[in-house]
Amino acid sequence: MNLLDTDIVIETIKKNDVTGIISVITLIEFLRGIDENKRLSVKRLIEESFIVLNLDDSVIEAYCKIYRKLKEEGNLLPDADLFIASTAIAHNLVLETKDTHFLRLRALGLQLK
Repeated sequence: MNLLDTDIVIETIKKNDVTGIISVITLIEFLRGIDENKRLSVKRLIEESFIVLNLDDSVIEAYCKIYRKLKEEGNLLPDADLFIASTAIAHNLVLETKDTHFLRLRALGLQLK
């Protein structure tokens, strides 16, 4: 199974195919667009439908390595995307996304679909 980026999660929900693995960051990105009155019930539904990976030590370590390398190059990405990519790397998962800026992270070990 692949780690699904937020754009792919939105597509899978529209297709009523709600299974897969997501980062807790993807969960947050998705929920921030949901009406406050519906957010808790949608959160529960997402958590029942997807495996949600949290920011454990391996993800944090991967994030720090990627962040430092990109900062040295002067070529940072948004923190949310770095955490999602770090989750994929730390858990040896392929990231499924349509976001092309993730291509820069292939050299740092990110596998993409």
